[in-house]
Amino acid sequence: MGSWRKSGMEIQNHHHLFWYVLLVVAYFFSFTESISRRDFPAGFIFGGGSSAYQYEGAAFQHGKGPSIWDTFTWEHPEKIADHSTGTIAENFYYRFEEDIALMKEIGLDFFRFSISWPRILPKGKLNGGLNQEGVTFYNNLINELLSQGLKPFVTLFHWDVPQALEDEYGGFLSQNIVDDYRNYVDFCFKEFGDRVKYWITINEPNIFTMGGYVDGTKAPGRCSNYIGNCTYGNSGTEPYIVGHNFLLSHAAAVKLYREKYQDSQMGEIGITVSTRWMLPKYQTVASTKAALRALDFFFGWFIDPVIFGDYPETMRALVGTRLPIFTESQSKMLKGSLDFLGVNYYTARYVDDSNSSSSVNLSYTTDSHVNMTTEKDGIPIGQPTAADWLFIYPRGIREILLYINKKYNNPPIIITENGVVDNGSLPIQGALNDSLRINYYHSHLSNLLKAIRAGVDVRGYFAWSVLDDFEWSSGYTVRFGITYIDYKNGLTRYMKHSALWFKKLLQKENVIKSKPLLYMNSN
Repeated sequence: MGSWRKSGMEIQNHHHLFWYVLLVVAYFFSFTESISRRDFPAGFIFGGGSSAYQYEGAAFQHGKGPSIWDTFTWEHPEKIADHSTGTIAENFYYRFEEDIALMKEIGLDFFRFSISWPRILPKGKLNGGLNQEGVTFYNNLINELLSQGLKPFVTLFHWDVPQALEDEYGGFLSQNIVDDYRNYVDFCFKEFGDRVKYWITINEPNIFTMGGYVDGTKAPGRCSNYIGNCTYGNSGTEPYIVGHNFLLSHAAAVKLYREKYQDSQMGEIGITVSTRWMLPKYQTVASTKAALRALDFFFGWFIDPVIFGDYPETMRALVGTRLPIFTESQSKMLKGSLDFLGVNYYTARYVDDSNSSSSVNLSYTTDSHVNMTTEKDGIPIGQPTAADWLFIYPRGIREILLYINKKYNNPPIIITENGVVDNGSLPIQGALNDSLRINYYHSHLSNLLKAIRAGVDVRGYFAWSVLDDFEWSSGYTVRFGITYIDYKNGLTRYMKHSALWFKKLLQKENVIKSKPLLYMNSN
């Protein structure tokens, strides 16, 4: 029996190896497309991304109030892979001039950063006091960008809810936050809008909500008791309440900007939502329907309301009364509430039908009746990376863009995040020679071009990230940057090979190629 099992395993392993080698060879021969900045439409913008908590540091300095991420990382170090915090991060607060000079050298057009709500309003409210030092910091940052030939692309909320509002009424669990958020962004429009021409209301409300209120792995760390790692929460109701209040806050911000500022400031405003391309695991009707449901629950949850004014019908049918209702005026305010759609894309999933929903342990994760996996028949969906959730599937960026184009009437799109991790503990020379990242960017930009040529209205692309950063629940165990941060030696910056690759790409006279990745099904 033992020898039979061994023989069977060997046959299975040889079968997988055969297909793996075939994929590598096929991908090698398929990867011949060169890309140049000239290939992109006139006016197409290239930028690099960041966020306040992941970059700035100075978490308790110069008048800044605490955010839920300050509290979460200090109170729940066990939920961060290396028990780290963003208290110092990359010290961008003190070193932004150096980092802007680096971005200028690379040749980026824009820098995407977020304003820390509690750095502007330590207590979350205008009547709670304005922190002038925080206002001065962002004015200096914007002015330095412009003086160096880069333009600001500003996210108004990137997950750092003021702790004071979390304590007072539960943050985004309460509709009280809509007014406080509107007042905060009103100040930002008034103070910075003469120079900022692109605004994102909210970054990845879907990921924030899932991590913060479904499985408790991100701030504020709420989930149902049966999940086993949260003190408070309800994974079957709170995600939908929080998501609803995000949408109302977004709509309020857009209405305010359009009515009060847009004509004079001549800027644009949108929202950024994370995507994953969902592939039917099997060539069956059930798998195909499951993939579409997964897209509705992951992406349509926030995009259907801002395009059409209400949640997807699948969510209404499956979530029932746990999904809040928009009033007629709220629906009208939401419908069409964007000038552009921010799309973050990193990876993809196989999806099949599932009957795992439970009447006892209700949860957002089971409401969609789908089963998402990263492999099929033992073969990963794409090349694995240092992050267990990120498998390289470049074709997915083309597919999700074509999907958005068809379902949502071809809205203007900006890719606001796209990138890949490597291991945070790599020696510096190994980390600088980041050929995997170069090939990731090359293959994704190639697929992005194919979507543009197919008629998708994509107007810009932001690499994540300019610097290695504090990567939420992963801490510093993974690195996303095109610039290496030496955390052991004074946070010294070193451009990785990927930064030099971008520098060459962004020089208009150059055409560049990259070596192939190791997965054909990533093409």
